[in-house]
Amino acid sequence: MIDKRIEELRAEPLGRLLEYAWEIRTKNFPPILNIAAPSPKTYITDHYSNRPNRFVNISITGTSCSLNCEHCKGQLLGSMLPAKTSSKLKELGDKLIKKGCSGVLISGGSDHTGHVPLNDHFEGIKYLKDMGLKVIVHTGLVEEETAKMLKAAGVDQVLLDVIGSRETIEKVYHLDAGPDAFKRSLQVLKEHGLAIAPHIVIGLHFGKIMGEYDALRLVTESEPDVIVLVIISSALSTGMEDVEPPAPDEIARLGAVARILNPKTKITFGCASPPQTRKKTEELIIKAGVNTITYPLDETIDLAHSLGLRTDFKEVCCSLV
Repeated sequence: MIDKRIEELRAEPLGRLLEYAWEIRTKNFPPILNIAAPSPKTYITDHYSNRPNRFVNISITGTSCSLNCEHCKGQLLGSMLPAKTSSKLKELGDKLIKKGCSGVLISGGSDHTGHVPLNDHFEGIKYLKDMGLKVIVHTGLVEEETAKMLKAAGVDQVLLDVIGSRETIEKVYHLDAGPDAFKRSLQVLKEHGLAIAPHIVIGLHFGKIMGEYDALRLVTESEPDVIVLVIISSALSTGMEDVEPPAPDEIARLGAVARILNPKTKITFGCASPPQTRKKTEELIIKAGVNTITYPLDETIDLAHSLGLRTDFKEVCCSLV
């Protein structure tokens, strides 16, 4: 049923889709555009400037990742603070709290089966929660043992990239798995009562749209707390070094379809946005009905105001807003 609806919507003219998506947003949400400005990136605009150390990204594997995915090659991990043991997590948490930190994203590289090795970090994760921090965890594939641990630790949210194409999973993630593995992970997380924020990386297959709408179907069926849309971007020394991101129209179309299929679910536009198409993409994605946008341009904020939206700035990961 969802597959048929997706195909119908994809066939609609973009202008009509955006109008429909905007109507749904207006009906179901207040006229507020949330703006996420977490501290891993310095954000200084005419409208707002964020502060260091308010929200921090942590890798429990340092820069190590067995998959060595084409779009990352461990570079994203290199921008995070390392904490490879529970004791290191506790030490880091104490230091961050003294610096005014209010929340952390815990992530790490995957093993060869696509799982981030989180299970040995229960004590550290729970300690961060007990100290009053917001704690979200960006996992790979999830088994029941990990879901139980995350629930017992009291994490606020679980983030999971969802991929709808086996070819993309194999060629980009170097993982011998299909979309059903991501479907199962979503099910396991929901079964254990965890709040989920599935991510769809638009253009993950070397800039091409391949499997994103299949991923959207899986995400929609999981009835998530929030949906996060992210755009692939080129990165030096990776398999995506020369990649051309999808056109703004394609990104907005996916965003509008996501809004129409999920009329009451918060939708967030994440922090990876290619500079060459950023202004147009942000303009269209707001018109597609997203609730939150990350690190937007000043012009984008002005546009939101012209559309009758108030803006509310938050120094946390976009999925938490």
